[in-house]
Amino acid sequence: MKDKFIENGIEYVRQGDYYIPNLTVPDEKEYNIGKYGRLRRTFLKEHHNWLYSTMLMQGTLLKHLAEIDEICNSTLKDMMSKMAEREGVTEQLKATNQMLWVQKVNNIHNCAEEFIMKEYVYGGFEE
Repeated sequence: MKDKFIENGIEYVRQGDYYIPNLTVPDEKEYNIGKYGRLRRTFLKEHHNWLYSTMLMQGTLLKHLAEIDEICNSTLKDMMSKMAEREGVTEQLKATNQMLWVQKVNNIHNCAEEFIMKEYVYGGFEE
């Protein structure tokens, strides 16, 4: 009996009494995945498992997660600077009223992060 054979372009390997397709995920380069990429991975795994599995098998998941993380971080930075300018959050305010400055910066961060989470981490799917 053969240990392996190829049929329709797929290699099958004998494991005990059965032939199992020898499927491998393409090699991927190293990606740095931060907070938003990890949140996206959890969301896909729990709510869109079919897409998560497909991307994992095609070898595109890590690239997608790294792109989401990069987009979220750059958008957060841009939104925070624009919102801080609009709200009058300056170094002068920081020097004169530190508690108010911290309160405003935290509020700006939370507002910007809420938008990012809705649009990029949990977004992209029509309900």
